[in-house]
Amino acid sequence: MNSIKKIDTKVLLSTLWIVVMLNMLKADILSLNIPGAAEELARTSASTGASIPQLMFIGAIMGQLGIAMIFLSRVLKYGINRWVNIVVGFVTIAYIWGGMASYPHYIFIATVETLSLLLIIGFAWTWRNVEA
Repeated sequence: MNSIKKIDTKVLLSTLWIVVMLNMLKADILSLNIPGAAEELARTSASTGASIPQLMFIGAIMGQLGIAMIFLSRVLKYGINRWVNIVVGFVTIAYIWGGMASYPHYIFIATVETLSLLLIIGFAWTWRNVEA
C-alpha cells in the first residue's frame, strides 16, 4: 500500500507560484540595500529608453501576474490552467533574466526562481486531467 498521497496538481502549481513570488520579493528587498542600486536603475532606464516609472510599472505588472497565478492555478479549469501556467511561466523566466542584475544574491535567487518556474512548466505540460 502506498502511504504517500498524490498532491493535487492545482495545489502544487499554486504552491510553486508562492515560492516564486516570495523569492522575487526577497531579491528586490536585498537589492534595495545595495549602494548604487538606484543609480543602476537610472542607467537601465537610460539604456532602454524607458522612464523609471515605466520600468516600475512593468515590474508591478509582472509581480501582479505572479500573485494572480497563485489564485488562478487553483480555480481555472484544466485546459486553460495548463496553458496559462506554461505561458506565464516562460514569460516570467524572460522577465527575471531580462532584468537581471549581476549581484550574487540576485543570480542565486533568480536560479531558484527559474528552477521553480521550470517545475511549474513541467508539471503543467505533463498534467493529465483525470476527471475528464
